Amino acid sequence: MAVTSAVGLDCCNLTLILGTVTLCFLTFMLQKLGVIFQIFHKVESDSTRHGGELVAEVLKEHGVKFVFTLVGGHISPILVASEKIGIRVVDTRHEVTTVFAADAVARLSGTVGVAAVTAGPGLTNTVTAVKNAQMAESPVLLMGGAAAGLLKGRGALQDIDQMSLFKPLCKFTATIKRVCDIVPVLRKAIQVAQSGTPGPVFVEFPIDTLYPYSLVRREVGMKDSASGFGQAIVNWYLNNYLNNVFAGAWEKQDMSPLPVNRPFASLSQVQNAAEIVSRAKKPVVIVGSQATLPPTPVENIRAALEKMGMPCFLGGMSRGLLGRNSPIHIRQRRRDALREADVVLLVGAVCDFRLSYGRHLSKKAKIIAVNRDKSQLYKNSDMFWKAALAIEADAGSFIVQLEENLKNVRCDTEWLKMLQKRDGEKEVANRLKSKEKTEIHLNPLKVLYQLEESLPDNAILVADGGDFVGSAAYILRPRGPLCWLDPGAFGTLGVGGGFALGAKLCRPDSEIWIVYGDGSLGYSIAEYDTFTRHKTPVISIVGNDAGWTQISREQVPLFGSNVACGLEFTDYHTVAEGYGGRGILLNRANENEIENVIKEAQKMCKQGHSVLINTLIGKTNFREGSISV
Repeated sequence: MAVTSAVGLDCCNLTLILGTVTLCFLTFMLQKLGVIFQIFHKVESDSTRHGGELVAEVLKEHGVKFVFTLVGGHISPILVASEKIGIRVVDTRHEVTTVFAADAVARLSGTVGVAAVTAGPGLTNTVTAVKNAQMAESPVLLMGGAAAGLLKGRGALQDIDQMSLFKPLCKFTATIKRVCDIVPVLRKAIQVAQSGTPGPVFVEFPIDTLYPYSLVRREVGMKDSASGFGQAIVNWYLNNYLNNVFAGAWEKQDMSPLPVNRPFASLSQVQNAAEIVSRAKKPVVIVGSQATLPPTPVENIRAALEKMGMPCFLGGMSRGLLGRNSPIHIRQRRRDALREADVVLLVGAVCDFRLSYGRHLSKKAKIIAVNRDKSQLYKNSDMFWKAALAIEADAGSFIVQLEENLKNVRCDTEWLKMLQKRDGEKEVANRLKSKEKTEIHLNPLKVLYQLEESLPDNAILVADGGDFVGSAAYILRPRGPLCWLDPGAFGTLGVGGGFALGAKLCRPDSEIWIVYGDGSLGYSIAEYDTFTRHKTPVISIVGNDAGWTQISREQVPLFGSNVACGLEFTDYHTVAEGYGGRGILLNRANENEIENVIKEAQKMCKQGHSVLINTLIGKTNFREGSISV
């Protein structure tokens, strides 16, 4: 009897266990298939709305004014809906330009820049620009189309593993699986893009999450009547998939921006920095692009630097921060100043190749480094330099806080005067160099000095090139904060068209100048068509020396060959005219008319035309010894 009872008890336990396992399995499957979700969220099969409308509404709520795109069927709903509610849709001639333009908008507006491109090759074409935005710390939202969820991995048009491409490049990546996920995912993506160290984010939209229910249902391929049990199962699965995509799609959701998280220096950190600076006899401030990031207005940063009176070297986006002729802005012989300084402030600047990896920082100097990104904050500090104080925080607000803690401390004027004297001497030498006659065509320095004298106070300069742009960086002086755009640490060629487009849309009253090398011009000259169609007139000046001169200048002496470095003195001004712009040829024949040529270009630009000045230039030894790797 005892044995029988035990067997019965074991059977009951087994039945209970099997029942529990079965229930758990069924619950798991129902959850995975979305059946439980559909119970609590309605599917509005009669609605004509589509996911693109939700995208547009979120963008509008976040203050987005422009969406840059190259059109494709995967993303049409986003573009149509955006235009419908007043967001300007700007289509370009290459997808890479969309991200470059969004990057420029992010830098100049202080908000997220937005690009939307189609699936597959549309997205792969943006990879270089996304990497550039990552290294330049620009908050860019890239939205890309994708094959329908049901068809992924089944050979659909332009179906590739897009997420694997963008995960290493972006702070945040996500694939939309339900229409109701669009709002929270986009809010999160935009928040992440602007928080901490800003950077690009990517959101992938399978095509069935963007189009209306009726159209997606038709494309899914369900048969009206099932001829057998197998077809009935297929129909159920397809219908369940469809309902899962659209369940709760139009429920009301909060679309407002999520709070942006930024690191700020503590009071004790600022006080420690102030104590170090107050004892300095020969301080130097190196300001990097990161100092121009929100939330501190650039005018406040400029005012703080001027009050402290310490000599400043400006790099990247911080060029122009102190205006055209600030007495504390030192432009020349930075290496010497760093070797002699007793205190160096790296404010948003990084000890990478641009600062010779920190090798020129004096071992005796006390170095204060401020950067939002921990890896950049300590870059190469294990080899060539060591920080007396490292602060993982926002650079711009730190400058303002530091000045507030140095109310009665000002820089030694003798140190500043010495650096100013060196600056003046170098400037005289550069001027003399500009008067030298080149073997053929024009001296590029002469052209650049004339451009410098002709630029208006509202000019924005876009740098896109190698040798010619490298020379321009020494001669052209941005007129104010956020008036200089260059690619940043990635050194990307081809940014010119996109950067200029974004800049003109953000600052329609400004005169936008692209300084091109003839090599880099080839990447984006087609955007003259975009400038013409969208009525965004800009001016470019091309240093045309028929070659990749920055490379050739080293390759020929080292290896005795100019292979792959030669170009032709191409009629780029004619190409621009073919795209609807205006072109001017500047060469030795009209050398005495450089000023008038620039004025004529400015006049045409004010009349609504984009202008290209094709400037034939000769070779100089101005930048001899500059590295190109």
